[in-house]
Formats: sequence, structure tokens, C-alpha cells
Amino acid sequence: MNDNYITKIAEELRLTAKHVLATAALLGEGATVPFIARYRKEATGSLDEVAVTTIRDRLDQLRELDKRREAILKSLGEQGKLTEELKGGVLAAETMALLEDIYLPYRPKRRTRATIAREKGLEPLAQGIFAQGEPDACLTAQAFINAEKGVDTAEDALTGARDIVAEWINEDLNARARIRELFLAKGVFRTKVISGKEEEGLKYKDYFAWEEPVSTAPSHRILAMRRGEKEGFLSLRVTPPEEEALTILEALFVKGTGESSRQVRMAAHDSYKRLLSISMETEIRLETRKRADEEAIRVFADNLRQLLLAPPLGQKNILAIDPGFRTGCKVVCLDKQGKLVHTDMIYPHQSEKNTSEAAAKILALCEKFQVETIAIGNGTAGRETEAFVRTLALPEKIHTVMVNESGASVYSASDVAREEFPDQDVTVRGAVSIGRRLMDPLAELVKIDPKSIGVGQYQHDVDQGILKRCLDDVVMSCVNLVGVEVNTASKQLLMYVSGLGPQLAGNIVKYRDENGPFRSRSDLKKVSKLGPKAFEQAAGFLRIRDGENPLDRSAVHPESYHLVDAMAKDMKCSVLDFMQDEHLRGRIDLTRYANDLVGLPTLSDIVKELAKPGRDPRMKFEVFSFTRGIDAIEQVTPGMKLPGVVTNVTAFGAFVDIGVHQDGLIHISQLADRFVKNPGEVVKVHEKVTVTVLDVDLKRKRISLSLKKQT
Repeated sequence: MNDNYITKIAEELRLTAKHVLATAALLGEGATVPFIARYRKEATGSLDEVAVTTIRDRLDQLRELDKRREAILKSLGEQGKLTEELKGGVLAAETMALLEDIYLPYRPKRRTRATIAREKGLEPLAQGIFAQGEPDACLTAQAFINAEKGVDTAEDALTGARDIVAEWINEDLNARARIRELFLAKGVFRTKVISGKEEEGLKYKDYFAWEEPVSTAPSHRILAMRRGEKEGFLSLRVTPPEEEALTILEALFVKGTGESSRQVRMAAHDSYKRLLSISMETEIRLETRKRADEEAIRVFADNLRQLLLAPPLGQKNILAIDPGFRTGCKVVCLDKQGKLVHTDMIYPHQSEKNTSEAAAKILALCEKFQVETIAIGNGTAGRETEAFVRTLALPEKIHTVMVNESGASVYSASDVAREEFPDQDVTVRGAVSIGRRLMDPLAELVKIDPKSIGVGQYQHDVDQGILKRCLDDVVMSCVNLVGVEVNTASKQLLMYVSGLGPQLAGNIVKYRDENGPFRSRSDLKKVSKLGPKAFEQAAGFLRIRDGENPLDRSAVHPESYHLVDAMAKDMKCSVLDFMQDEHLRGRIDLTRYANDLVGLPTLSDIVKELAKPGRDPRMKFEVFSFTRGIDAIEQVTPGMKLPGVVTNVTAFGAFVDIGVHQDGLIHISQLADRFVKNPGEVVKVHEKVTVTVLDVDLKRKRISLSLKKQT
């Protein structure tokens, strides 16, 4: 382990080097973030998942920086230009930008104007001019006239010399640092509509003539401008005040008022306009994109976490409907374990006869399969289908729930769905997904690419590698927070358990199918290729509800069973009695069981877990209904107060489904009576809210909403 990494990260995060080192060591051994945060608190000083993830990512960044550093040193050595001073600068560089600035003069280049000037023998003239000691640069230039090399006049010689000086200025570390600072402090994004694209690019109307400081531009607007440019509707530039940039360069390089200084001034202006400004604009665009990506990914990750941890309905007999008008509604019945037991079709939105037949069919299915809840997808014909179902004479105990079906169609056409239901078509698979995501959102949504779930913005514009890693982190975190029942979980859910992955998850399912349900956590060791390390990482997050050992249904790790056994023995009772008797647990002195490996943080976690073994940390499910009779945007008017469900939280506000096939937007300024910087402070994805309609734009299909108290 690189000690410099540990010291640097400890200083940056204000942590002890000891805990950073321990975390880095565990990561290096292959331990996952959830495992480290939950079961290695003594080693890490009780660092949470956020801190462990930050250490992991920062280690990767520092390794990447050193990898580039080594490549640069190797290149300089091969060129024979690696002086001790240059080597010291490369080794001391702490950012990629500075590292690249140092390397810039030595980086292999394509043939430039400066290269051509050197080939004409004009570098000595450039050196003399740059030193600004020549009394008459024009006279000096006469000596460099050479018709054979294409230098026909003194002005030709001066032009070539200025090209060389311009390149030196562009490669100067101080100049690049100063101009970079100017771009960051005073740079401005400027967008204009491409001529002739006004109608086609109407969705970017806000950016047809837009200016905004680089330093304050929010993530969503940066990404919107970039997307508009990419799609060919906008031109986008990033520029600071040009006069200020030229003044900086003149102050750095122009030393007098003579002819040589005038030549240097001309070269500085040329260098900025032709080289340095373009280089810096590219760099700042990349930097601001990175910043925008990070914020967009953070918002996406927060939304995904809220959605995955949405309250589960639990084990109920479900009738799920994937609605449609012309093609009808696909109906499926699922048992309490989510198993498909029946499929059907109804056509409630066509003729009166079809509506009557659909009603009779739903009532019969509810009785036959003892349906407890009806789940209806919120896509096309969703509200109309809900309205139809509510006209039926259903028993009061049967609730009707609208389910966000984002991503259901992606799942239905996926390899996962084909593997689960090889003999069913995509409509059946989609309806099953709608029903199952009501029963247990987490267990069903892990089967879908997070980018298809519909809780992000500009997800196709951000760095896809970083996005995937971040979203995978969120899914793994949620799965391990809730825990997984090993005897019923799908392969897709198991693969996100700490230490497993696709192959071991598949092996667990195969073992379960061939040998029946697992009776104890120790049985997991019999699974093919599930070795001691994987068992250590996974066991605490896997549950066996009816296992031989009552601790197997809890989050207590098997490595700590002996501690619970000791506590129960000291209380002269069984482990089960100890788990069920709060009085017995209250008499325990935890300090008696602490040792060098297990301290009070882990012991406290164990006792808390024993009080509610395997408790689901998600909120309790509550039935929600939209306002009846408000099914289309045309029926929405300003002033209405409507119930809704938050479907997406962005940097500029929150989108809310009010049941009219078009989500409304609560702008950040309308989220609360107080100032709000981050919409996530006020609302979360899947949260139920009551909103006031401010405005309805039918042409653009936009609904403006508010959570503020209306006067």
C-alpha cells in the first residue's frame, strides 16, 4: 500500500491514517463496501458506506494519476529530455491538469506552424525576439531571409518567429495556470440557436440566446446545453473576457516598448486566439462536464436509492394489469410468493359488451385466486383502467394500486425475463413485473438496468462508466441493507449480495433447485465455488427465515454466533429465548465480551439486531389513490389541490405523477416556503404529496405545481 496515498486521503477526508489504511487494506483484499461498513467497524473506526466508497474512489484516482505520471516519465526518458528539475516537477504534480501542462512542450505533436518555422531555421530569431534585447527586430530578421526555405522577406521571417514564440507562450506553465483561473472565475457559457433549427429545436428555446457564468452554471443546464449542441440545435462556446486574457499574457511576456516587444505582443495575442483559448476552452468544457456529470449521477443515485427502498406490499395474492386501449389489457394473477398462476386478456375500453365481459372476468379471477390487491400499470390507459376497476363491486378488502411501470417493457424483452418465462410473451412478462414490483420493489427492480427505471436526467449524456459503477454501488447497498432470503431470492437479487456476483448467485439457485431449501447458513459452504472469502462477505446479508439456527434469520454474522451463544449461556437460557426476551438482553454487560477483534460497536449492533432479527428497514406500505375524475391534462386547472407521487427529483425541482399521464414539475422555488438549495432536502422519490396546480400549458404539455402554502 502506498503510504502517500493513505496520508493524503486521511488529510483530505479528515480521518485518521490508521482507519484509512485499514479500509484500504480490506478493499485490497476484495472486501465489499457494505461488508466493511457493517462488519468491520473496529478496524475502520465505524466509517459508513459513503466514507468507505470515497476512500475507494480516491485510491483509484491517485493510482490513475501515478499511472499517467509513470508514462510521462518514461516518454521523457526515451526522448532524452528527463532532467532532474523536470523529473521533480512531474513527481510533485498533484493534478492531472498540471501533469499534462508540464508534459505539453515534450508531447509528440503533429506538424504545426511553429514546427515549419523551425525547419526554416527561424528558432534563433524567435529566441532573440523573445528575449526582447534586440534593438531592431526587423533588421535582425534580414539575416534569416532564405528563398530556398521559403523565407522571401524579413516579414516572412518575423511571422515564422512569432509562430514559435506563440507556441512557447501556449506551453508556459504560468500562463496556462493564469488563463485557466480566468476561465474558471470569469468564463461564460454562450449558446445560440443554429440558423434554420428554430422550429425543430423548440425544446431548447430557453438556450436560443443564453449566457451564464461557468462558475455558477448548474449541472442540469450544462448538460442541456451540451445535449442541444450534440443534437445540432445549438452552438456552444466557453469564453472569458478576451481583453483581460490578453492583458494577463502581456504582463507575463512583454518586457518593453521596442520592436521586439511589439513582436512578442503580437505573438501573445496570436497564441491566445489560435492556441491557448482553444486549449483552455476544451479543458474547461471537460472540467465542467465532469462536474455536471458528478452532480447528475449523485441525484440519479439518490433517486434510485429511494425507489429501491420504496415500501413493499409484501406477500399478497396479486392481480396485475398491464393496461392498453386498442390491444386490450393483459391480466396476470400471482400467488403470495410472486409465482405466475394465471394469464388472461380483457378489453374494457372498447364496446359495452367487452366492458361487461371484462368486469365479469376480473370479479371471477379475484374470487378464484383470492386476490388481495389489484396492481395497475400507470402507462397508457392506466387511469382509464383504474377507473374501470373502481366501478366493479369488489370486496372492500381488495385495494387497487397504481404502479409506476417505468422499465417494465425493458424487463419484458430482456434475457432475464426470457429465462424466467420462456413460454410467455412480452405482455405477460410486463404485467408480472408490474405486480411483483408492488410486492417487493427491490427484488423486482434489480432485474432492470437502473438507467431504464426513469429516475435520472441526462443519464445517456454523462460518463457511462462512472454512472454504472455508482448505480451498481447503490443497488448493492440497498440489497445488503434489506437483506436477502436465500431460499426464495432470484439470481438477479442474489448477485448483488456482498461477495457473490452472477456466477455464485447462479450456483446458489442451482444448489437450491437440486437439494431443496437451505437449512442453515453453513450449508452455503456446500455451494460450488463458494469459498471461505465469499462466505465471509455474503453470509451476514443472507437470511434463512425458517433455519435450524434462529440467528440465521438475523443480520448477525456467523463469525459472531459464539458471542451470542456466550451471552445466552451467561443468562442461563437458549439463544431463541435470549432473542425474544428484552429483559434478558438488557442485563448484558457488553464490555465482558469485547476483545481485540470485536469491540463495542459490533456488540451493540448485535444486541440491536437480536431485538428485531431480520427486520425490514423499509417504511410500511400505504395504499394511495389519485383524485377520481381527473384522468387527463385537459381536466387539470390552476388552483386545484391534487394528491401525487414523486417520480423524479432533479437539481431544479421534482416531478410528480398526479394521474394524468403527464408528470407535473414542482420548481425548486415552489418546494417549500423556505429557501431550498437541494430538492432532495424536501421530497424523495416515491413520496406521497399533495400539490397545488399553478399553471397548465397544454401546447407544451407542461404542468407547474407547488408545495408551498397558498394564500
